[in-house]
Amino acid sequence: MSTSPRLTAVKRDWGHDETGCNTLHIDMDAFFASCEIARHPELKGKPVIIGTGPRSVVSAASYEARPFGVNSAMPTATARRLCPQGIFLPVDMAYYREMSRRVFTVFGEVTDRIERVSVDECYMDVSGALRRWSSPTTIGAWLRSEVARTFGLACSVGVASNKLVAKLASTNAKPNGMLLIPKARQAEFVQMLPLRSIPGVGPSLGKRLEQWGVTTVAQLAELDERELTQACGSASHARSLYLAARGLDERTVTPYTPEKSIGAERTFDTDATTADDVTSLLLWCADTVASTLRRKGLMARTITVKLRFADLSYSTKSRTLETPVTTASAIYPQSVRLLERMLGMAEGAADHGDTRLPRSVRLAGLSASGLADVATTPVQASFDDLLAEEEVENAGRSPSERSAGSRFPAAHGQSMYGQGVRGQDRSQDAHDQNDDRRRASASMSTSGSASASMSPSPHGTPNPKRMSQAEKALDSIRQRYGTDAVRLGLRKPHGTHRTGD
Repeated sequence: MSTSPRLTAVKRDWGHDETGCNTLHIDMDAFFASCEIARHPELKGKPVIIGTGPRSVVSAASYEARPFGVNSAMPTATARRLCPQGIFLPVDMAYYREMSRRVFTVFGEVTDRIERVSVDECYMDVSGALRRWSSPTTIGAWLRSEVARTFGLACSVGVASNKLVAKLASTNAKPNGMLLIPKARQAEFVQMLPLRSIPGVGPSLGKRLEQWGVTTVAQLAELDERELTQACGSASHARSLYLAARGLDERTVTPYTPEKSIGAERTFDTDATTADDVTSLLLWCADTVASTLRRKGLMARTITVKLRFADLSYSTKSRTLETPVTTASAIYPQSVRLLERMLGMAEGAADHGDTRLPRSVRLAGLSASGLADVATTPVQASFDDLLAEEEVENAGRSPSERSAGSRFPAAHGQSMYGQGVRGQDRSQDAHDQNDDRRRASASMSTSGSASASMSPSPHGTPNPKRMSQAEKALDSIRQRYGTDAVRLGLRKPHGTHRTGD
């Protein structure tokens, strides 16, 4: 559901010269709401609004809800006041993703040069498909009719010579339309649009440009790159604005774009005031993110925690790790430490669940970035990892077998912990390791859900190999019974966050 500014005056016939116009932008119309109407035909013609939580936002709204002022990203409570007769439905992402998969299968019948932007939007380079199809607009017309016939869904298509103009064209073709912008007229088309139509021009930059006397795209086109650099403070941003104001775009359609980050976040039904409220949500987020990383064969090096406070202000803090991670048992402790630093709490304070937070928290989440492919990324195991691995291998062996098979043989008068470290310290280390092992043990319930315990340990982190094995076991359960069939964490979350809309 696009909220980009539109201009009725540009939704007209711009000519029929399709030379060089091989880029299509396809945008499903009110996708989530349209999917619900497709499976519940009785809702057709009614104001359907996706989003039901008391503190949620509108994910999508049918066009029948628009005259009431309902738009995406609007608080659901506001939408209820504006449109009390609206039909409010919960978000069903599993269903929307499946519908998206089917729709993109149709798109794939034209070409494999598809750059997927989201579940309901993509760019398509049809230059290689023109041998089979007579023109780009023929392709656009077929896609619209085929999606409508097969799924009962509408999409809008922009046809142009580049990604920028194609997207602006599809936005202004809505709902259920197609707009061709010939290459020779793309500057004229763009310069008729509101300034906020240009990607990257938000409220802050808009105010700065106003100080330069720029309130329209046509006025933006009058500035050279040097002036734009001074206005926006970035040479690269100035370059993209300079091109955009002239209907130009140097980006090409990229069929595969590597993911930059994987995250999860939720809004609390009531503002969180204790550490336990937020850390229980961070544990859920860590489990969700880690499971996604493993499913996609990725590992992450940077962990970022995001908080939104009662006054709606945001704060984020990140930490880059020496070794990339794939498990919640590695991500969660880092997120708790970041939480403490963000709120100015002493280290370890958040481990006590009843600790009051300095500020009430409305939303919390975390993301993992610095992603790399597990299969192709060498990872140097830490000394602690090697010790933990040996501990697992030695389980059940006799003392002599353990000594003979150790990869860390001790020299006479020394231990593997360093010269001069003898029996008493060694016994304490062994005690600590066993303590960690007990804390990290996996426990499965028989009540239809399962959990793997992972409480923060004052002596260190849980056994990484065992926790990795436990989390992979949870992945198998999720794959068979669904993502909500199992969760990580021994304690029941005390927060009132929603893990679904």
